[in-house]
Amino acid sequence: MGKILFWHRRDLRIEDNVGLFHALSSGHEVIPIFIFDEHILDKLPANDKRVNLIYNELSKLQEIYKSNGSNLIVRRGDPLDLILELSEKYACVGVYTNEDYEPYARQRDNTLGKKLKEQGTSFNSFKDQVIFAPGEVLKPDTKPYTVFTPFKRRWLATLEASDYKSFPSEGKLGALATLETNFPSKSNLGIEDVNVILPELVLKNIDKYEENRNFPAVNKCSFSSVYLRFGMVSPRFLVRKAVERNETYLSELIWREFFMVILHYFPDVVFSNFRPKYDGIEWRNNEEEFKKWCAGETGYPIVDAGMRELNETGLMHNRVRMIVASFLCKHLLIDWKWGEAYFAEKLLDFELSSNNGNWQWAAGTGCDASPYFRVFNPYTQTKKFDKDLIYIKKWVKDLNEFSYPQPIIEHSEARNRALERYKEGISKYTNS
Repeated sequence: MGKILFWHRRDLRIEDNVGLFHALSSGHEVIPIFIFDEHILDKLPANDKRVNLIYNELSKLQEIYKSNGSNLIVRRGDPLDLILELSEKYACVGVYTNEDYEPYARQRDNTLGKKLKEQGTSFNSFKDQVIFAPGEVLKPDTKPYTVFTPFKRRWLATLEASDYKSFPSEGKLGALATLETNFPSKSNLGIEDVNVILPELVLKNIDKYEENRNFPAVNKCSFSSVYLRFGMVSPRFLVRKAVERNETYLSELIWREFFMVILHYFPDVVFSNFRPKYDGIEWRNNEEEFKKWCAGETGYPIVDAGMRELNETGLMHNRVRMIVASFLCKHLLIDWKWGEAYFAEKLLDFELSSNNGNWQWAAGTGCDASPYFRVFNPYTQTKKFDKDLIYIKKWVKDLNEFSYPQPIIEHSEARNRALERYKEGISKYTNS
């Protein structure tokens, strides 16, 4: 009857996996696979924490598949070549996977679908990582929303219980193909082993999300962003919890989908300002100051604490992310793309659409962004959200030592300079 390849990507789980559910329900035996895409990995260091995290999660999947008489095929290379090769080797009639909305992934999938069709094999992708895919929540004139609040209203008005129902893929593992294969070691895949501490998914913290979310020392995060990024938890599961327990947390999940929509319809945001009127800004882009920001040596304790947390753990509290991003763009007048790239390199929960959207929000250049004249005062932010310096002292061990640097620039001077530079940039664009 032929077999089905199920291609795991951003869905490193067995439970409530839409594409896997449909593959296992197809009437064909299913062979699960994962490919470390060389076009992505070749740009990353061999000891990248996220790649190690993916491998660790794949090892867990392998144990489940193995206990059900099958195996997870894991390869490194070009997905187009490897999937065509595996499809032919196992006489597959179809390839199933879950949709990915990033520009590279869309192009890759379009090409693969055409090549598989030439081979006589179907390519089937399913909505899994979002509740509403790009194109499903649009303005009445069918154009995409570029402001969050009306998008959120339409998203909520569209939402029905059936949109977040579970797909019990975990109950269909009897359809897996019996398969013997060797699970590769990290070294065989060109991955250098490093210790990665995966934070625990703490669902109870959703209950008082709006009360605790701005206080980094409280440490009441759910850490769901990491789990969503790699598909270790179903977004439908989290939406069910949010609908039951917390509107503010639900709003954050909607923000995630909003930025995916922006990236889908406006892919140029990856390389340029969403709002061209900010193209005239002359960034200072001082490399030495950028290095100090990266290292957490700006002399502003809340900024330095955030950057040191990021460098050590791959995580940073959301409130602190806003502070350090604003500081880079407004205090130091360094192009948001520099900060975005550094976060992309370090964050465990890095997701292109959200990273880009949030950096442009902080810089004032994006859709529905913070206005350019809003310049976070790191001292005021500290008084509001870490008044006892608990978070700061955890990460800035040298806070009270002579070695701790003086502020890289005085706040009011930086604010005035930023306002002037932004106004000049807007004027230059307007008059061009």
